[in-house]
Amino acid sequence: MQEGGRIFYMGAGTSGRLGVLDASEIPPTFGMPPTYIIGLIAGGDVALRCPVENAEDDMEKGWKELQEHKINTKDTVIGIAASGTTPYVIGALRKARENGILTASISSNPDSPMAAEVDISIEMIVGPEFVTGSSRMKSGTGQKMILNMISTSVMIKLGRVKGNKMVNMQLSNKKLVDRGTKMIIDELGLEY
Repeated sequence: MQEGGRIFYMGAGTSGRLGVLDASEIPPTFGMPPTYIIGLIAGGDVALRCPVENAEDDMEKGWKELQEHKINTKDTVIGIAASGTTPYVIGALRKARENGILTASISSNPDSPMAAEVDISIEMIVGPEFVTGSSRMKSGTGQKMILNMISTSVMIKLGRVKGNKMVNMQLSNKKLVDRGTKMIIDELGLEY
């Protein structure tokens, strides 16, 4: 990323929404442009609120969307799928890896087809969901935690955090202006 690379999160349904959510939190939290971490969801932005049936079944669509962003070898693609079987994600990861792009996956299914397509596979074991087949619960919570760890670690390495403070957050409301003021007080010993 220091050389212009980006992270692309790719998923469908809950997994896609979580990738878009984590990406959307980067600009306000760390003051980075929205072009550094990008969330792509099968079915596009409409799928954030309404299911787009069959969008995840297109093995070619994810790679086409990455190409629209002019994906290159400085970038990283992270596929997110609880089952590890989503064609939209698998197809994008396969083509990215064939093109020399670093790939990773996050799933709840050990040794999944998706994991076989990537350089780095993260497989969290959450056990059966409380509601069978509803991966928005334990799997979704685990995915969000892993995405937070990835994006926060990257932002720390890029110098967007000092100590444990978000030193590049956007002062976009009273709460954040107050937080920023208190950071300066703590750092410099000034009066409010």
